[in-house]
Amino acid sequence: MFGGIGLPEILLVVLIIVLIFGASKLPELGRGLGEGIRNFKKSIKEEENEKNLR
Repeated sequence: MFGGIGLPEILLVVLIIVLIFGASKLPELGRGLGEGIRNFKKSIKEEENEKNLR
């Protein structure tokens, strides 16, 4: 699947995350991760635009 990471390994990681953070915190973690990715993409695009303007 992902270079040696199969479905059982992914399920194990998800289970560990649920046990550590709890099911009620998962939406907050997902939201925070999504915002971080959006901010990263936005900064990359802004950097590219600045390079194109020079």
